[in-house]
Amino acid sequence: MKFHKEGYSVIGTTFIVLALLSVGIWFMQLFPYVKYFLFFGFFVLLSWTVYFFRYPERPINKGDNNVLSTADGKIVVIEEVLEEEYFNEKRLMISVFMSPMNVHINWYPFNGEVKYAKYHPGRYFIAYNPKSSEHNERTSVVVEKEDGKDVLIRQVAGVMARRVVCYSKKGDVVNQGEEMGMIKFGSRIDFFLPLDVKVNVKMGQKVTAQQTVIAYFS
Repeated sequence: MKFHKEGYSVIGTTFIVLALLSVGIWFMQLFPYVKYFLFFGFFVLLSWTVYFFRYPERPINKGDNNVLSTADGKIVVIEEVLEEEYFNEKRLMISVFMSPMNVHINWYPFNGEVKYAKYHPGRYFIAYNPKSSEHNERTSVVVEKEDGKDVLIRQVAGVMARRVVCYSKKGDVVNQGEEMGMIKFGSRIDFFLPLDVKVNVKMGQKVTAQQTVIAYFS
């Protein structure tokens, strides 16, 4: 299994800390079942940390008008909103919630050029909370395919997520399905699309990055 480069230090640190704790607990005067319970908990935590940073190899559902999901997760928002950070106009907002068990790597939804990329420090509301899109730690990236076909992608940290990683820089030419970053430990992705796109998902639907088409450009 391949792992994301952002995970090596976290996995290594987690292993060392849990190993030291295990040695300390082994020599403590505790009931054997208490020790085994703690050891099992450490094993589950380490296994989950390793699993979290997995890097799946997937076929990309390429299509000239396809807007692919940037993240694995579940659709939690489909609504028309006023986007005030970049476009200052009404946009169709589609949001994908990522649970701690989802792959948290993010990929570009279509070929284009990065026109805008900005990091915003912020708070850590639960990612389901509508306030999280505007108040949580987040990174906003605008990718333009051509005039009138551009999308703002917002990586939003959640309660557990404490770091947004984004590799996008203004002027980058990017490819559909290419990696753009990741969010660590539970979060969401917001898309702000043109109003004339054809929506291809529904509320509560599970989506897969690089494969599920969330909308089609007209």
